[in-house]
Amino acid sequence: MHITSVALFYIIGIATITSNEYGKSASDIPQLWQRFFSENIIDIIPDKVDNSVYCVYADYERDHTKPYTTILGCRVNSLETVPAGLTATLIEGGPYRLFTAEGKIADGIVFSEWTKIWNTDISRVYTADFEVYGEKALDPDDAAIDIFIAVK
Repeated sequence: MHITSVALFYIIGIATITSNEYGKSASDIPQLWQRFFSENIIDIIPDKVDNSVYCVYADYERDHTKPYTTILGCRVNSLETVPAGLTATLIEGGPYRLFTAEGKIADGIVFSEWTKIWNTDISRVYTADFEVYGEKALDPDDAAIDIFIAVK
């Protein structure tokens, strides 16, 4: 088990409230990605740390089976300027367990890794979990996407 310490950071992007119940997230999250790219959201996010895209899961009603907020955006240096229509959030620091989805993105590697996470017995805290689509995710046929799960 690889536990890493994550420092507090900020995200600006777009958000939706979804749930894993009845396959709702399987529709909502791809629609969020579509909107992110079709509206060039990455280009209107100010003060980015870099061009990595973060997919954050936060505001859990209880656990991964109940409603939560998905935020798709970029890490920023501050929340001083948040463009209209975008959402800002703070990710508390703390211990996270790191998982990595590897392979072809089109093969559903991220969802497959989440299925493994949901079936583990790790002590999750359900504050905010996140995926990082950085340089290692640029080749869709040989990608590596880090998934950080907040733990006790």
